[in-house]
Amino acid sequence: MQRKLFLNAGVVALIGGTLLYILPAQQFPPARNQSQQEREMQDRQIKEANKKRQQDIREDTEKLYQLATDLKAAVDKSNENMLSLDVIRKAEEVEKLAKKVREKMKDAIGPGPRMEPQPPPVYPHPPGN
Repeated sequence: MQRKLFLNAGVVALIGGTLLYILPAQQFPPARNQSQQEREMQDRQIKEANKKRQQDIREDTEKLYQLATDLKAAVDKSNENMLSLDVIRKAEEVEKLAKKVREKMKDAIGPGPRMEPQPPPVYPHPPGN
C-alpha cells in the first residue's frame, strides 16, 4: 500500500523532547482525485493531528493554571514596597505559556467546519408604514 504524507510547509518544533510538526489549516488540500482509501487516510491524519493539538492545549492549560497559582502566591507574599524578580519571572512565564496556548487554539488542522450562510434577520415593520 502506497502512503502519501502531506507534510511540506509546516512548522517543526522541539518541545519537551518531542518533535512536533505543526501544519497550517491549508496544508491539507481539498480532495479532488483521491481514492476513498486516500481520503480516509487523510481524514485520520487530520483527526489525529487535531487530537494531539487538543491534548497539548489541555496539558499547557494545566501548566498555565499552576503557574498562575504560583504567581498569585508570590504576589501575596510581597508588599507594596517590594516586588521580587521571582514574581516578574513567573509573570513572564505565564505570559509566554498563555501566548503558546492561544496560538495552538488557532492552529486547527484540516478544513474548518462548514458554515451555512445565515439569512439576514427579518425585522417587523412598525404599524402604519
